[in-house]
Amino acid sequence: MANPYSVLFKAPGSRAFVLAGMLARMPISMTGIGLITMLAQLQGGYTLAGSVAATFALATAFCAPQVSRMVDRFGQGRVLPVAALVGGGALLLLLLCTRLQAPQWTLFVFAALAGCMPSMSAMVRARWTEIYRGQPELQTAYALESVLDEVCFIVGPPLSVGLCVVVFPEAGPLAALLALAIGVTAFVLQRSTEPAIHPHDRELPGSAIASLEVRLLILLMIALGTIVGVIDVVSVAFAQQQGQPAAASIVLSVYAIGSCLAGLAFGALKFDVPLPRLFLYGGVATAVTTLPLLLASNIFGLALAMFVSGLFFAPTLIVAMALVERLVPPAKLTEGLTWLVTGLSIGVAIGAAGSGWLVDAFGARSGFWLAIAAGVVVLGAAVQSFR
Repeated sequence: MANPYSVLFKAPGSRAFVLAGMLARMPISMTGIGLITMLAQLQGGYTLAGSVAATFALATAFCAPQVSRMVDRFGQGRVLPVAALVGGGALLLLLLCTRLQAPQWTLFVFAALAGCMPSMSAMVRARWTEIYRGQPELQTAYALESVLDEVCFIVGPPLSVGLCVVVFPEAGPLAALLALAIGVTAFVLQRSTEPAIHPHDRELPGSAIASLEVRLLILLMIALGTIVGVIDVVSVAFAQQQGQPAAASIVLSVYAIGSCLAGLAFGALKFDVPLPRLFLYGGVATAVTTLPLLLASNIFGLALAMFVSGLFFAPTLIVAMALVERLVPPAKLTEGLTWLVTGLSIGVAIGAAGSGWLVDAFGARSGFWLAIAAGVVVLGAAVQSFR
């Protein structure tokens, strides 16, 4: 039996755009944490650092779908260089303002402009969709991209923090800027795999988010992201409470490994079950597997609960991406995919902020109640979408 992932790369140019896209998407995982580490070192506190990073995150959530909407209308080759130039240039100016000790308001202005960076994971998925639209290989391609997203968020943050601490404070965001410049340049130069510009239907104007079905998928992605944000914060707090702060990285790695393994397996299998029913199953499983998090009493128990919970993250994400490909017209595909990625990012921010408040107020394990609430939202969105 042929390896389904090797079959994917028989498409001419596929290896090149996946590698370029992987490099170009690294800034999304490196920039926020890099700004926090840089400003905390140079300014001596986390209030300003967190506020600037939050400005960047919110700007990205707003700007990325608009950039993708322009990509659908004018093409990747024309829009991505401009978006990367604006976003990357603003990030460079933010670093210069930090180094030159410019007024603090300049940091917020350039952090907001840096949010114009394109959602490269959506751009890569759009190319896969153009190649394998309507074929079983598309699910495998989406599975591969979900795993690469996981790898990006496993590698990016510690790399950015390490560069800031070991080399010089601006090194992490600067590395993200270089990755953006090199990755986007290599990506747009590959014209042969660039998706064609599909004509817009005059009877279906406006944004892809106008669809109720797409809004339900975005709601589910926000809830999924909330679970991830809770896990990031509570794992650190729980490990500190147990007197083993270094174990937090092990717990987080176990969650990511579970998600990656499940994503790879899901992409390699072929199911006769319709996508809406798979989506329902994924929502139910995601909701149920948040419950064991409350039962963890030590690091081993938490790691085991995390592994089980992570098993259903990537498959649910893959099915959601496949559904949006069917729900939105080709002329709005990149925007639709980007809204899902944006929803995930918004959820991570909500989960991190909400669980942080719960942990401070009621203790480490209390943060998991927010994950359970998010699991209920996932279940409700999945059931409503299935209906």
